[in-house]
Amino acid sequence: MKLLNPRLFTTSFPARKPLVFCSNPLNFPSLAFCRRIAIIASANFNCCRFLGPCNHYFYRRFCMGAGAKVPATATMGSLPPSVHVNDPIILTDKENQIFDFLLQVCRHFNLNTELRVAGGWVRDKLLGKECYDIDIALENMVGKEFCDKVNEYLSATGEETKGVGLIQSNPDQSKHLETARMHLFDVWIDFVNLRSEEYTNISRIPTMEFGTAQQDAYRRDLTINSMFYNINTNSVEDLTGRGIPDLKSGKIVTPSAPKETFLDDPLRVLRAIRFGARFGFVLDEELKIAAMDDEVKAAIIGKISRERVGHEIDLMISGNRPVDAMSYISELQLFWSVFSLPPEIEPQTLDGCERLCVAYMDASWRFLQLIGCSSITIDQLRLSLYAALLLPLRKTVYRDKKGKQVPIARYIFGTSLKLKSSDAETVCFIVINLHLAVEKFLSLIPLIQSDKNLQILEVEWKKEIIDVPIMAKLRVLAGLLLREIKEFWRSALVLSILLYPTDIGLSGNSSSMVAELTDRRELFNRIENAIMELGLEKVWELKPLVNGKDIMSILQLKSGGPVVKEWQQKQLEWQLAHPSGSSKECIDWMEQSQSKRQRTE
Repeated sequence: MKLLNPRLFTTSFPARKPLVFCSNPLNFPSLAFCRRIAIIASANFNCCRFLGPCNHYFYRRFCMGAGAKVPATATMGSLPPSVHVNDPIILTDKENQIFDFLLQVCRHFNLNTELRVAGGWVRDKLLGKECYDIDIALENMVGKEFCDKVNEYLSATGEETKGVGLIQSNPDQSKHLETARMHLFDVWIDFVNLRSEEYTNISRIPTMEFGTAQQDAYRRDLTINSMFYNINTNSVEDLTGRGIPDLKSGKIVTPSAPKETFLDDPLRVLRAIRFGARFGFVLDEELKIAAMDDEVKAAIIGKISRERVGHEIDLMISGNRPVDAMSYISELQLFWSVFSLPPEIEPQTLDGCERLCVAYMDASWRFLQLIGCSSITIDQLRLSLYAALLLPLRKTVYRDKKGKQVPIARYIFGTSLKLKSSDAETVCFIVINLHLAVEKFLSLIPLIQSDKNLQILEVEWKKEIIDVPIMAKLRVLAGLLLREIKEFWRSALVLSILLYPTDIGLSGNSSSMVAELTDRRELFNRIENAIMELGLEKVWELKPLVNGKDIMSILQLKSGGPVVKEWQQKQLEWQLAHPSGSSKECIDWMEQSQSKRQRTE
């Protein structure tokens, strides 16, 4: 099988320097970290850059100080941390400007409504974090109605009116409220009414009515997301009585009965996992029981769109604790509800495959920290973690509508997670390419690291090659592989190291995995250094010495075709074998080779 579309591998990366991906944005050590620090105390690391959990920017700071250790993955039995909460909330100048303007609209029209900021903005501000995801909850009017009033006020004051976007409700997909969106002061703001819900015995789709702030708080996903900031009174409202205490104690709890909360919107299960992982918080016991309920699992599969599922998973993978999130999904027995597979696959997955998937991702995450591979960008990290997660399924295929065998990754990203079409195509191609490159690297690693003089160099994936000395042949093979995978070659090498010389996913426990990864760091460095010494860094930028037109002239061809393509490939192999060769030398070699070929024919 050929590697797919190399034009997709175009991500550039910065200069190389030591780094560790910090997984602790709140500045407190997780219990999993504390409990297992003795196991990994031998691994020392330097200053880090990592993906922030809210706004996807780099935090440039030390993780728990210089020489921080790798945080172990969370487990569901972890104890909650203690979290500092900033009360009262301190508004930025921009937030004051927005809120004052909205109050002016209310006063201008004598609107008898209180304005509240809801959910995540309140939580993040209490944690001392900046957040520009502002959702305004309206007491007695719908969002579109209030946005129209905003535009009336703008028009009355001689200002330009703003466009109003509407996100329609879709009860069948657990989207119960229409949301209006408006761009004010360079910030997108959502407006929605407070609501109450009533359910019948024959339907899980609620009857929606205007509600009080307290009713609205109890129907939200988590207590830490149920608080309001009352713009009229400049105060935080914790109307469930649990929001601030749960935030301080680091607990993920639903305001109402968890099973009812999840059946109302099954996506809340994944949101609970995402926030638990992101903040290092502990999932409530009743919440975990409800998440593992068969009725809730069925609702995840059947009630919510796969796009919403994929969006949540992508936020987890791109977040600061992706391994913790996938561990929760596995431990709560939700893995195959999320990463659903087609009915017929070859070969069939084995029992416990989901745990192996998480183990590979855990090992990859740890190993990247261990080697300090700063040349892997954030987007490459995201794709590499997807590839690591699906590594046990790299040889699994299914048949599409035309009966063609297709790698299972295409089904997972296109159907199970249903990522946006362009992103799904890119993610799928790169993950498949990484898996294919892993197999090729596995055949090259023993050859590259060999201290003995190589007598024979054969690989299954490239049996025909131009006649060159053994060491030159090694450079040709390694160069061809790197040209196919481009900037992702280090990611592919990391995944290969997990399988060589033995499969690290089968190591059995974290302590043996950490020790084994430490041993394999030297092997990674040896292979990486060998590739650099071969002069193959950015070999994918190598330009041909002879163009297609000249090749046709040398071969005395009237038109291009397969023969020209064959010689272009041979020319590439010659250039890889002769990195200092000139165009004249290449042409001379072509002419001699063609002459020999004609004589033998």
